[in-house]
Amino acid sequence: MNHLKIAIASDHGGIALRKTIVKYLQETKIDYIELGPETSESTDYPPLAFTVANKVTTNEVTHGILICGTGIGMSIAANKVPGIRCALVSDTFSAHATREHNDSNILALGARVIGPGLALEIVETWLHTEFQGGRHKKRIEQITAYEKESET
Repeated sequence: MNHLKIAIASDHGGIALRKTIVKYLQETKIDYIELGPETSESTDYPPLAFTVANKVTTNEVTHGILICGTGIGMSIAANKVPGIRCALVSDTFSAHATREHNDSNILALGARVIGPGLALEIVETWLHTEFQGGRHKKRIEQITAYEKESET
């Protein structure tokens, strides 16, 4: 497996789950950047999603993890950044498939949707599944080409 470096952020609704995942990253000696917030005051998720997404697209990190109440807002915002393939996941099968088939580079989780035990299983599965390439690579290339066409 390649060297991993993760950027992780949440809004106010995902702080507790983010801290649980950060503890897992520490215990498994996976490099990470934690981007907050630190208080439970209401926090807008789009700037956090954009920050993590930009760290992924500039190769400052290899992957990102975003957490909000449902994971929906974070995933929508992150996917606005060209080059990002953020997957909202709530089961381990999808975590595996989105890495293997879609080469997802950001994982979105809903803190109010899944518990910490399942979240850790999802993160572990997602981080340790490699992109399969092959026919899937062609499809990712189609997405990338569309993004580039849309920029002009």
